[in-house]
Amino acid sequence: MKTFRQYIEFIDDKSKLLELKVLDKLNELGLEYFIYEHPPLRTVEESKALRGEMHGGHTKNLFLRDKKKKNYLITVNENQKIDLKFLESELSTGRLSFGSPERLSQFLGVKPGAVSPLALLNDKHNDVSFFIDHNLLSENILNFHPLVNHLTVSIKVTDFKYFLKSQNKFYNEIYF
Repeated sequence: MKTFRQYIEFIDDKSKLLELKVLDKLNELGLEYFIYEHPPLRTVEESKALRGEMHGGHTKNLFLRDKKKKNYLITVNENQKIDLKFLESELSTGRLSFGSPERLSQFLGVKPGAVSPLALLNDKHNDVSFFIDHNLLSENILNFHPLVNHLTVSIKVTDFKYFLKSQNKFYNEIYF
């Protein structure tokens, strides 16, 4: 676990770091968070195997689209089973499918494996509707990738909500 200063202390070329966009924003807002470094993680199973003492709510994030090409970011507890038919009903959409890597990059500025609500920072035109599992909001701490999948940021739920508000992002709670 590291603070921002500890993390960037030994990095030579900071201009190439995608994560600095998020970390700079969190710092600008005066929010407290911790950074965990780890090998790149693409799945919940990989995360569970390497997590160690990282506390708080651990998430699974899905970037979806409907047949009208509307984009959705769904954040749930890592253990939540996802049924796309259920989501279609809850969100009152037509058929949902996973967004392509190109679409993910276009709208959230991340690659597969690094999907995170912190990537909403890159959604400048509010093209992505954000839904979060209401159970996650009862956690004290949430854990997300900061645009890259070799780091995890632990942030208080209240600070995460403040981050969203600062970006004019709204969230909808979803009940499983």
